[in-house]
Amino acid sequence: MVRFGVWLLFCSLMLSTGCVVAQPKATQKKIQQLLQQAYLRLEEGELVPATGLFREILLLDSNQVQAHLGLAQSEAQRKQHGKAVSHFEKARSLKPNAVASLLPIYAEELAGNGEFQSALSLIDSLLRSNYVTSPNEKNYLEKKRARYLFAVNYNTAIRDTAYRFELKNLGPLVNSTDPEYLPTLTIDGKQLYFTRNRNARNEDFFSSEIDSAGRWQMARSVPGDVNTPWNEGAMHISQDGEWMVFTACSRTDGFGGCDLYISYRTPTGWTPGQNLGGRINTDQWESQPCLSPDKKSLYFVSRRSGGFGGSDLYVSNRLLNGRWDTPINLGPNINTPGDEQCPFLHADNQTLYFTSPYWTGYGNDDLFLVRKQLDGSWSKPENLGYPINTIDREGSLIIAADGITAYYASNRSDAIGDMDLYRFELPKHARPTPTYWIRGQVTDQQTDKPISAQLNLMDAISGNLITTIRADEKGDYLVTLPVGKNYLLTIRQPGYFFHTESFSMQATLDAVPKQLDVSLRPLITNSSIVLDHIYFQTNRANLADSSRAELLTLAELLRENPTLVVEIGGHTDNIGATSDNLSLSKRRAETVVQYLIQQGIPKNRLQAKGYGSAQPIAENNTAEGRAKNRRSEMKILQH
Repeated sequence: MVRFGVWLLFCSLMLSTGCVVAQPKATQKKIQQLLQQAYLRLEEGELVPATGLFREILLLDSNQVQAHLGLAQSEAQRKQHGKAVSHFEKARSLKPNAVASLLPIYAEELAGNGEFQSALSLIDSLLRSNYVTSPNEKNYLEKKRARYLFAVNYNTAIRDTAYRFELKNLGPLVNSTDPEYLPTLTIDGKQLYFTRNRNARNEDFFSSEIDSAGRWQMARSVPGDVNTPWNEGAMHISQDGEWMVFTACSRTDGFGGCDLYISYRTPTGWTPGQNLGGRINTDQWESQPCLSPDKKSLYFVSRRSGGFGGSDLYVSNRLLNGRWDTPINLGPNINTPGDEQCPFLHADNQTLYFTSPYWTGYGNDDLFLVRKQLDGSWSKPENLGYPINTIDREGSLIIAADGITAYYASNRSDAIGDMDLYRFELPKHARPTPTYWIRGQVTDQQTDKPISAQLNLMDAISGNLITTIRADEKGDYLVTLPVGKNYLLTIRQPGYFFHTESFSMQATLDAVPKQLDVSLRPLITNSSIVLDHIYFQTNRANLADSSRAELLTLAELLRENPTLVVEIGGHTDNIGATSDNLSLSKRRAETVVQYLIQQGIPKNRLQAKGYGSAQPIAENNTAEGRAKNRRSEMKILQH
């Protein structure tokens, strides 16, 4: 902002502006004394007492131009843009030329109040006039003009008249008189973690749980040993709530000023932070971590050499041995000569949010989003728009799995402390893909012991692999399912039959289980499983496209167990002639065998047999029962 000498401005106003209404000399004298005190306080940055003095003057004379202008400047510095605009307009109505020397500030306050067209018009008039006297002032005004023009054009291009930006304070059970900031949320939306700066001396982690009525409960310091007498901050919780990655500075095991650490949840609380090592951390500044929903990628901010300038966003991928690979800069589509910060990857694993002062926007730091493309690259950054972004500096935000509910920290007028946590709804254009999830435990069917099984999520139509994760040592897993595809989830472990589940997520979130516990059956001779997701065209032996993912999984099982000899059995319901059903079931079994042969499985390991309607597994007197009887099975003949 162009700065004008507040005290010089006051003096010029005293010389050029008289009282609008004649007043007793004693009152005039008191007003002049108060004006002198108020402008001195304003010049020294003491905004609260300056504001109080200006208001006292207006009680004596509501038309005092100098007081309105002083109060406008005070409110502007306090980021009370609406109040600043109101006092500028009052002063202008009393004396049209009174605001002349403050027009750039007036324009910025109009923009701060969302009146971008008015701000743009005012800047344009200044650039056309002889107001500009130096290249620096012209450069300043042209930069402001670019921001205001962007805001006007953005509002024209993306107009959502139904959207209302309504911030809701999370309340006194979460927020305190201390600052709360940098929230993070588990995928089920039930646990909120954040940083609290206690007594302005010690940053620690706190958490709150939500009750059945949607109310956040009393926040408490997280249990365990992750909080220390020193500062811990910029934390991110994995979507399953099991890992915590955070920033700590000036520790004896650190590589630089601030490093990234990891802590794990145990039955007794969080473990002490472990430094993530010399690949992630350098002798520079690393901070603001964010784990991908599958915990396979770690996004963070670093000032390490080799970037594009300032702080850049990086990603490190987790190797099969559990270590983190060399971080990769996210590239010039995201990183700039400015400071990119605050990465947040949504549960859809496709939409990344971050802040930047460089990409065109409204203010010093705006929030942007990029979406992952099919080739793994990122789209061009999109500004989230006003009023999420303003002329002021925006910080980090997080978004719940529903793609609608967002959380961030702000020091608004209704804050309980210096910074409070709030929630609001995102406008449609700024939303990620709504995402549901499957979580559960994998066990051995015979021993009931947990299995650290592999889970493959595939596109049910194309059979393309979307992601692979592994259940932990307790057999627990979590898989995210962005809306827009039909999925097949396959749970596998060497020495066991696989288990598959299908999820129709093309256009709905309905009927998606959130808990799926699975018991895998060992591979034993004469044991069999139903191949639930092999489908045929009605009364024909032609495979449906949606069978591809299951068939590819079956072929992989046979490749991993080269001694297996199996029978593919075809079964039908009892509708129609027995001989026709027997023929159809045999042809369907042969179709499956031929597909497996095409996938490289030797013919001598495969047998096809049709059973017709002779071996039902459900009643044939209901549509549901008949659907279960129309099935393919795999039986182990030799192991």
